[in-house]
Amino acid sequence: MARQTTRRSKGRRSPWAAAALIGVGLLMTGGIYAGASAAMAATTPETTVNSALTVEDGEKLFQANCATCHGMDLQGTDDGPSLYGVGELSVHFQVSTGRMPLQMQGPQAPQKPVQFTDEQVAALGEYVQSVAPGPSFPDDEVLDGEGNVSEGGELFRINCAMCHNVAGAGGALTEGKYAPNLHNTSSLNMYAAMVTGPQNMPVFNDMTLTTEEKRDIITYLLWLQETESPGGYELGSLGPVAEGLFIWIFGIGALIALTVWITAKSN
Repeated sequence: MARQTTRRSKGRRSPWAAAALIGVGLLMTGGIYAGASAAMAATTPETTVNSALTVEDGEKLFQANCATCHGMDLQGTDDGPSLYGVGELSVHFQVSTGRMPLQMQGPQAPQKPVQFTDEQVAALGEYVQSVAPGPSFPDDEVLDGEGNVSEGGELFRINCAMCHNVAGAGGALTEGKYAPNLHNTSSLNMYAAMVTGPQNMPVFNDMTLTTEEKRDIITYLLWLQETESPGGYELGSLGPVAEGLFIWIFGIGALIALTVWITAKSN
């Protein structure tokens, strides 16, 4: 008997063939795209270096965002003070915390979301420093948080706690002003505030607090930020008045309610 051979008819293909071809095409396309992306990423560092902001960029940013209040030549206007002598450290404090540019006139410039990148903040500071030099950035050692916590705590209680609270929780001042909470303040802005005296804060120059003493205060505040309250729930760290009020309202109130409940049960 002759062997019969089964042949697949010409022109017929498996229904999965088209899907397989599409999958292979997608894989090839993805591989080519990934290779091109990697090649472009290899050139990114050089491009970033070339796009670093300059003092001229800082001047343009100043003219567009600050000159309305502070004047084209930093001389100040009726709506804003002169910036002569404030230096790049003050610019960093005001701009990196969102206090500037100011949204509206008021007793105090509130902290709000930052409107500039770190590079733009640095360029603004460099421009102001080039036109009207003032306080500049300290050595890294001053901000390292490795000072004396005990000495820093004592210095803070003597010089700062009357406004900022002994726990750095801030507090109300007069005429709608306030000392801000320091629980999220960076070490650089702590130093900047002591040196430049923003808004209602006095300037602590080296005659008042030495650089080492400023370092100790920064160390104490960083320790407060990293240390949990040993008493449990801190009630906002607002001090004995808030704690006493809490005890009177909730503690004594709970005892009175328990006494009334026991009396009602006995009757």
